[in-house]
Amino acid sequence: MSPNGSQARREEILRLATTTGLASVEELSRHFGVTASTIRRDLARLTADGRLARTYGGAMALNAHPEASLRQRTTEAYAQKRAIARWAAAQVQPGETVLLDAGSTVGALAHELRTARDLTVATTGLTALHELADVESVHVECLGGTLRPLSQAFVGPLTEAALERMTFDRVFLSADGVTADGGICEADLRQTRLKELMARRAARTYVLAHAAKLGRAPFHAWATLPQGWTLVTDSSATDADVAAFTERGIRVVLAEPVGEPAPLQEG
Repeated sequence: MSPNGSQARREEILRLATTTGLASVEELSRHFGVTASTIRRDLARLTADGRLARTYGGAMALNAHPEASLRQRTTEAYAQKRAIARWAAAQVQPGETVLLDAGSTVGALAHELRTARDLTVATTGLTALHELADVESVHVECLGGTLRPLSQAFVGPLTEAALERMTFDRVFLSADGVTADGGICEADLRQTRLKELMARRAARTYVLAHAAKLGRAPFHAWATLPQGWTLVTDSSATDADVAAFTERGIRVVLAEPVGEPAPLQEG
């Protein structure tokens, strides 16, 4: 590759490390279609220039990917989130008790549930509370605790204690990033601990994440999920994105854009 080409690759490596957390030698080698030794030279150059910090097996960004606020995320991938929310809402049956995480996609699901009947919804998110507060046919339980302003979510020991007193037919979780081997990636260990507890209290676990979040690891806090969970994403996910999950036995649902015929309910 020409010097200019090498420089372009290094700039892309820096962008990936900063925005997605993708900075291992193995992953970068596969991503760019070059040898591991080529990637190591790139990382060494970026480290020498003070732009990355080397780690075992790769590198990490000096400036961590900033966590977007819930307000910022609400307008991102709007159509995709709405499609995911519509599919998720179609799975919920009358008489069920469901648990909703915080987050913009789960907030879109709460909006879809405004027409539900004979439903109990417990939530840790202010968005879901606002969507359902005036719906008389939905009984709402707020799992309060310490408010995390950036994500508009309750976390901490009081939230966890409330969870221990309920079980759920389904839980719908959000994610800053999700990988097949690691599970859910978040900015805060309190969030990942809570998500693990939420999944353990539910009979069925769904992760709602649009395609841009697949394979992303922007932070260093992780929630591992029980076997049998379902990833619900949008139809722009690539075959490679989907295969990474299905090869590990994770069910993947591709939600069709709004306006397409609604998918059949899960059996």
